[in-house]
Amino acid sequence: MDERQFRNALAEYATGVTIVTALSKTGEKIGMTMTSFNTVSLDPPLVLFSVGLKALSLQALREADAYVVNILARTQENLSNQFARASSDKWAGVHHTEGHKGAPRLTNAIAQFECEPHACHDGGDHLIFLGRVVNFRTSDTAAEPLLFFRGRYHSVAGPRIDVDAWPLPLHY
Repeated sequence: MDERQFRNALAEYATGVTIVTALSKTGEKIGMTMTSFNTVSLDPPLVLFSVGLKALSLQALREADAYVVNILARTQENLSNQFARASSDKWAGVHHTEGHKGAPRLTNAIAQFECEPHACHDGGDHLIFLGRVVNFRTSDTAAEPLLFFRGRYHSVAGPRIDVDAWPLPLHY
C-alpha cells in the first residue's frame, strides 16, 4: 500500500482539532495538537485519541495521572500550530487553568474533557489512549470549531485563505 496515497485518502475525512494536555510525573506541562479524537462510550463515559510512537511526549503522557482534551475554536489556529511543533516552547504565552490532578485546561477552548487513563492499546505506529471522562465543560460562547480537512484548516463556511506555514506534523 502506498503510504502517501493512504494519508491523502484519510485527509478526505474532516475532523475537529484538539490539544491534549497533561502534567508529567516530574511536573512538566505536556501538550500536543491532534485530530484523532473520538467518543467511545457514554456508560462509562470514554473518549479516545492516538499518539504516534515517535512523539517526544509519548512516555510522559502514558505515565500521566490525568489529561484534558481541549477542543479548539476557529480562532485558535495559532495555538494549534504552536502545539503541533515538536521542539518549540509550546507553553509560551498560553493561558490555562489547573484541571483534574493538575492537567492544564486551555483558556477559551470550546469544550474540554478531563480524563483519567482507562486503557492504552496498540495501534500500529500509534498508541491508542482510552480516557474515562471525569469532568467536562463547554464554552458559553457560540464559537465556531477549528476543522482540519485535506491538510488545511477550515471553518464550517469554507477553507482558510492564507495557508502560510502548512503542513505541520499533527499527531493522528
